[in-house]
Amino acid sequence: MPNPPSPPGALSRRALLTGTAAAAGIGLAGCDSITGGLSGGTTVKQWNLLAGSDGAIMTSMHEEFMAETGVNLRATTFTWGTPFYTKLVMGASGGNAADVATIHLSRLDSLSPSTLLDAIEVDELVDAGLNPEDFPTEIWDRCFSDDRLYAVPLDTHALVNYYNRTICEQAGVLNPDGTLLETHGVEEYFDLLRAVKDVTGEYGTSLDTNAGWRQFWAWYRQQDGEWIFHDDGFELDDDKALNAIDTMWRMADEGLCPRISDGGATAANFENGAGGLVQVGNWEITRFRAFNEAQGLDFSMAEMPDFFGNRRTQGDCHAFVLPRHNSWDDEVRAATVEYVSWMLRHSLEWGAGAGHTPAYLPVTESAEFQELEPNAEYSGVVDNVQFDPKVWFAGSAARLPDEVGQIFAGVYSGANDPETALAGIKDVAQTLVDLPNPID
Repeated sequence: MPNPPSPPGALSRRALLTGTAAAAGIGLAGCDSITGGLSGGTTVKQWNLLAGSDGAIMTSMHEEFMAETGVNLRATTFTWGTPFYTKLVMGASGGNAADVATIHLSRLDSLSPSTLLDAIEVDELVDAGLNPEDFPTEIWDRCFSDDRLYAVPLDTHALVNYYNRTICEQAGVLNPDGTLLETHGVEEYFDLLRAVKDVTGEYGTSLDTNAGWRQFWAWYRQQDGEWIFHDDGFELDDDKALNAIDTMWRMADEGLCPRISDGGATAANFENGAGGLVQVGNWEITRFRAFNEAQGLDFSMAEMPDFFGNRRTQGDCHAFVLPRHNSWDDEVRAATVEYVSWMLRHSLEWGAGAGHTPAYLPVTESAEFQELEPNAEYSGVVDNVQFDPKVWFAGSAARLPDEVGQIFAGVYSGANDPETALAGIKDVAQTLVDLPNPID
């Protein structure tokens, strides 16, 4: 499974929340919050797939929510990916799943919202202190299916660019303020990687060669590439796809990145200085902070570099959904919506600790968030995140990124040239198109 979250490890509270001393205590009070109207002892069941280090942040937030509201939150974490979504579908089909679940927004359509989820009324959110204009328009629009609201976004998380400031300073690729030089185009970025490789003696950048879907989709979308699926086929721009795949091939062929590297090795290459940069998800910030605390690692983060004219990157959102209920208890429903509202209003802690960019604009645009380091340096990702194609077999932990990722691993290793890889991903896509949607 490509790029699953890192294990939580023995992370201290300080390591998790480095960046602001007050993050854990800052929440934006909703003037219409309904917490005061809930009776003590109301139980809300929550399911999530946050088994990585960001799960420790959510657990802490859940404890704070219960202490503040008196609601008894029963949270259950399932194995990331297919096991979680299988459990969610099975529970929702019987009307006896959790009251609220945390999903990847890219998987919303694959969950057959009209049959497996309960719609959320906008008035419910307004009563709980949330408004549609509190969210980026493009992300908010992805929360709808057949003109009904089925999800509320918690964050944006994406493929970003970490850099070791010590190594990059020696390579001469930092600005006077210590931030990474901004490059434009593949060749300028390769020049930067060459300078870094001269310092490390091994690689310019580390990256997960088993998760090549992320790089492919970022670089394909930077060219305005579309991958549109139909009932019997798809539309893919071969030239743009080849440009993206050729970038992988050239980077590995020149030794600017590893030929073979799984998730653990990818992070380790950055920690031990084999690579002066690393392209991984923003959630790995907790791992690198812990390493910095234990052994020292002067790092920061930036958005995906401009390879093809912009800084678009592959990413997703965590979002809250309400699995289908045979019937709702009014007080449980109100407490469930209040939980969603509370988590968004307090999502500064989520951003500070887990590295995700909150989707709730009153938090993201706040002075407190803009002062977070290194979060503020890559906060523009919220405008550049590119969701996977809208089809049931795409999205986080779905078959399309997993299966084409195996082909891209061959590009990095040198086993597949770009033309062979393009033919391979098209064969995979057609095979998936020909399968029936198991939820229908």
